[in-house]
Amino acid sequence: MFGAGALDSHNVNCMLLRYRYRLYPDAAQHDALARAFGCARVVYNDGLRLRQETFAAGQGFIDDGELQKRVITQGKQTPERAWLSEVSSVVLIQSLRDLNRAYRAFFAVRRGERRASAVNLPRIKSKRDGRQAIRLTSNGFVVRDDGKLYLAKVGDVEVVWSRRLPAEPSSVTVVRDAAHRYWASFVVEVGAPRFLRRAERKLKRLHRELSRKQKGSANRQKARLKLARQHAKVADRRRDWHHQESTRVIRENQAVFVEDLAVAALGRTRLAKSIHDAGWTRFVDMLEYKAALYGREFAKIDRFAPTTKTCSCCGTRVEHMSLRIREWNCPSCGMRHDRDVNAARNILALGRRERLNACGEGVRPERVPAAVDEAGTDRSKGALT
Repeated sequence: MFGAGALDSHNVNCMLLRYRYRLYPDAAQHDALARAFGCARVVYNDGLRLRQETFAAGQGFIDDGELQKRVITQGKQTPERAWLSEVSSVVLIQSLRDLNRAYRAFFAVRRGERRASAVNLPRIKSKRDGRQAIRLTSNGFVVRDDGKLYLAKVGDVEVVWSRRLPAEPSSVTVVRDAAHRYWASFVVEVGAPRFLRRAERKLKRLHRELSRKQKGSANRQKARLKLARQHAKVADRRRDWHHQESTRVIRENQAVFVEDLAVAALGRTRLAKSIHDAGWTRFVDMLEYKAALYGREFAKIDRFAPTTKTCSCCGTRVEHMSLRIREWNCPSCGMRHDRDVNAARNILALGRRERLNACGEGVRPERVPAAVDEAGTDRSKGALT
């Protein structure tokens, strides 16, 4: 199982994970999903061709809104593309967003704003590709109380829930692999329990009781022991959660990337109590040694990388962003970002790059001419020298 692969440390009490489950659509839903795959592919290819044609004609780069209007809105009004109305518009819009994201990633690499081993221009998608996929945001799917997954214009699909979703998913990707198996891949934000916060009221009461006891008395010793036991209980609960959660994350993901936080410095800010309550350093240490134990990839991202202020779509970096800003629009591409989701995507991209090569460059060594006195074949004599 491959997860989102990135733990967002900008909010130490949350992380983004990917959960995948097997789907069993019936015959009618097979046909509906086939139409959705086909329409998403056609919209992607139409958008790609339109961008190529306008670029060749010297008309520049079409903005996202205009592309959606011409490919989807106007396309549905033509006889050749009238059948696009048979599938959810969410599927079509997300397909164009995938195209736009692919273009911006390519240009970001060309401009040197983003490093990657190999990012090429988007290509035409073929219906013969073994893997077909569609993506829906929260307004295009619902997880029913009876366990079925409702997909817009597909219906309630049977799901095998191998484990519970820990939170409400923000998106789902429906995939048909080369073996014609169907999968639903959810992205969810998992919150960490606040052990110290929950026990804070009881700890305050025990502190008050201790302060009222006479110094050197047996009652004071009993009050001190009660307080110590309560602190130990909080620490034990946090440690137990760290072990269970770190084991689950490592088992369910092939690669995990985290940001190297300056925890000591954050512990001197107004977020100190939340930072210490999360136990981020201990949790990351567990992830690291368990990744080595289970043979998983693990990497720490430089703490000075501007993952929050950099657009994960086009690579544009804003100058300043206060902690109060939870959502923002990219000034270049106009994409609207959730602060933490955007940072997690950048952490994932940086982690993948560093996994390929610590220097972020190609791994093939450059060619060096051999020395003149190096052993080889003397062609004039036909023998080894």
